[in-house]
Amino acid sequence: MSKKRSHAVTEQVLPFEQKTYELRQQLAKSETDEERHALEKALAEELQAFEQNITPWQRVQLARHPNRPRMMDFVSRIFDDFVELHGDRGLGDDQAMVCGIGRFRGETVFIAGQQKGVTTDEKVRCNFGMAHPEGYRKALRIYKLAERFGYPVVTFVDTPAAHPGIEAESHGQGSAIARNLLESFGLKTPILSIILSEGGSGGALGIAVGDRIAMFANAIYVICPPERCAEILWRDVEKKEMAASALKISAPDLLNLGVIDTILPEADGGAHRNPDKVAQSLSEEIALFLEGCKKGQWTLEKR
Repeated sequence: MSKKRSHAVTEQVLPFEQKTYELRQQLAKSETDEERHALEKALAEELQAFEQNITPWQRVQLARHPNRPRMMDFVSRIFDDFVELHGDRGLGDDQAMVCGIGRFRGETVFIAGQQKGVTTDEKVRCNFGMAHPEGYRKALRIYKLAERFGYPVVTFVDTPAAHPGIEAESHGQGSAIARNLLESFGLKTPILSIILSEGGSGGALGIAVGDRIAMFANAIYVICPPERCAEILWRDVEKKEMAASALKISAPDLLNLGVIDTILPEADGGAHRNPDKVAQSLSEEIALFLEGCKKGQWTLEKR
């Protein structure tokens, strides 16, 4: 398995995480078995209560958590021999969209996904995961390579939206995303698409059309951010929590609506609490997908 990346990232705690954070801190400093057992019980009860009462807006905050693992954190944990491929063979390379080839338990897989970045420099370099049309054209190039050589594709969705700037529009942002949608529906190789954290608007859809769609429990998948929805409907951004509920953006809602196929469990308290455990959950989903590919579960006729 590839070496994990390491970043000097300051731990950040959201307001509703404060109690569990303090319990974890106390647990780490506990000196006796009796004290440790009491703290473990209190932490388990607090986490259970949170999971039962979590609100859509709190899921939005978890999906955007600064310590949440990103695409390359998963790639480095799950795939071996990952080789990144650059450029759209037309205009240039977009670092917000990472594409390449890797091996999963000995099997070749083509990979495409948005990388938001972890450190400040990386976030700026990756444009916070907001891809330009070059990025979507690069992803389509990877799709076509996978189809030509007969390998499956795994995509990682992690973006607030496609880049909305004038330069992106002048380079054909809308048509690039539309082309990806059209080509994905007819691609003759299976695609597994994973919503890692934030799947926003057409920027997410550009690489989210697949034979199987998996979504992490605290990820969100939405046409527009709750803040923007609140501004449009009520002209009041402070109604973002109401908008988050109305938009049905959480994994349980989307599973009930048939938008996604499965929900991937996260670590207690969110993916940022135990990236290794969450990566294992994702590994199991990829293994099931590849097993289905061998059995012919996903074919052109079934699309």
